[in-house]
Amino acid sequence: MKLYLVIPCYNEEAVLPETSKRLREKYDALMGAGKIGADSKIVFVNDGSKDRTWEMICELHRANPVFRGICLSRNKGHQNALMAGLMTVKDECDAAISLDADLQDDINAIDAMVDKYTEGYEVVYGVRSSRKKDTFFKRTTAQGFYKLMKGMGVETVYNHADYRLMSRRALEALSEFDEVNLFLRGIVPLVGFKSTEVTYERGERFAGESKYPLKKMIAFAMEGITSMSIKPIRMIATLGMLVFLASIGVLIYSIVRKIMGDTVEGWAFLAVSIWALGGVQLLAIGVIGEYIGKIYMETKHRPKYIVSEYLTDD
Repeated sequence: MKLYLVIPCYNEEAVLPETSKRLREKYDALMGAGKIGADSKIVFVNDGSKDRTWEMICELHRANPVFRGICLSRNKGHQNALMAGLMTVKDECDAAISLDADLQDDINAIDAMVDKYTEGYEVVYGVRSSRKKDTFFKRTTAQGFYKLMKGMGVETVYNHADYRLMSRRALEALSEFDEVNLFLRGIVPLVGFKSTEVTYERGERFAGESKYPLKKMIAFAMEGITSMSIKPIRMIATLGMLVFLASIGVLIYSIVRKIMGDTVEGWAFLAVSIWALGGVQLLAIGVIGEYIGKIYMETKHRPKYIVSEYLTDD
């Protein structure tokens, strides 16, 4: 089996020395056990880093051919960098595993993923066994994210990020998804094929800092919802109908009060109604505008990424 690891990197000079060391040791063990072939590779994808990440990847490649490097022409974000790596290597490998450079995802789960692949599974999801090590805020927001995605009709794997194995056939199918607005956690389940899960305990980041602060996490959630679901628009339509029905109720109430001779001014009620309806309208316009913006970006057919350099054995 020819296995490739695909690892997006953005300003990861602090973790690369230890990450490359651990991954090389893991590959040596897998090769020694006969689980993967000697032509398997570890591929780092430089996502427009501003530090020495690409220089270090080049040094790793020169020192050991098991390491390869893909350099994007500019920063395109984690999802695009991951897609760039997978699409670049899909014709060279039997299967590819994607994971983050900080190795918080336990690399020992690679053994189980490879075993599942040999059993005939085309997609193997790495799923966290628990979130005990997370802060209360992180645990709560993460669980809320998955519940929100499920409520919006987006098919995702609970407690799974982007740590997964995909066979060459699954990668070929993934390449058919040509949308610009990428949300791989929602797209990969749509690929289909025989799939399963392996569980692991997520560790602490041993160096560097997280590339997903709260602001990016919220943006990522919005990207996932608006890329994979039209439920927000349907919710707006439902809300509009409810407001319309409520307005009829208020009209009937006003007529009844008029007949009864109780003609109270009601300026506060009128003002609140205007503000409420105005807020609903602005919210509706914003959500619809988000979808129109995505349509606008899709119609341009701009490339999701541009590979400026690919370090191979040649």
